This record gives sequence, structure tokens and C-alpha cells, in this order.
Amino acid sequence: MPRTAIFPGSFDPMTTGHLALLERALPLFDRIIVAVGVNTGKQGFLPVDERLERIRRAVAQMPQVEVLTYSCLTTDLCRQTGAQFILRGVRDAADFAYEQKIADINRLVAPDIETVLLLADPATAVISSSMVRELAAFGKDVSKYVV
Repeated sequence: MPRTAIFPGSFDPMTTGHLALLERALPLFDRIIVAVGVNTGKQGFLPVDERLERIRRAVAQMPQVEVLTYSCLTTDLCRQTGAQFILRGVRDAADFAYEQKIADINRLVAPDIETVLLLADPATAVISSSMVRELAAFGKDVSKYVV
């Protein structure tokens, strides 16, 4: 059975930090699904179609990576796609505490699905989607931080 991971997030927008983490995860899994979470009650920074297009362009040379949208629990998406792992990135201690709680809940709901946390590369650890949105809101060039 191929080792499949879901890499979930809003990716609004996908940053160079997300991409660096994805590239580091490639040797760990046979298949990685970048799953763009859609919250229909919330307007995003970028439209979902644009997020998908940008991500697909960024991963075009990664044949084991797929990109899709979802609006269910991540563990339900794992079941639908046959994924055994949830891939998440951690930039700092605050991220770790948050991700630990989510992983614990996911383990209660789906004990057969394992969460894999990768530490962010120090060069990209300060980059976040919210930081990019804040800079963009003030008219700053964010092109070097996004895919």
C-alpha cells in the first residue's frame, strides 16, 4: 500500500515555507495530497481557484503530489483518499502546542491515521500566510514569499 499523506491547509496564500516543507516531505511518502480547505462562510485573501492554480504550478514537477479542495474533517478526507498520514509544519513552540492538540483530537477520531510534524527550515520559519496577507494589505511586495 503506498504511503499517502494529506498536507492540509488554507494555503491563503501558499508560501515558500509551505513549498519548502512539501519538498522535504517528498522522500517520506509515495503520494502527497495538498488539500486546500474551503470554508464557504469565510472570504479568503485569494479565491480558491487562484490558490489551486498557483499550487498546481508550483508542484508541476512533483509527480507524486496532487492538489484538491475539501470541506470536511481532515480525517474524513484521509479515509476518502486512502491516506494514512497527515503532514503538518511547525515553525515554533506556539505552532507545536497547537499542532499537538489537533493531532491528539485526530488520534481520538481516527487512531489509525498518524500525524507527522516537520520542523520548518529556519530560513522560511518566519514566513506565514497571515504575515503575507498583512504585508500585502499595506501594499508591500510579497512576491518573494509566495508561490
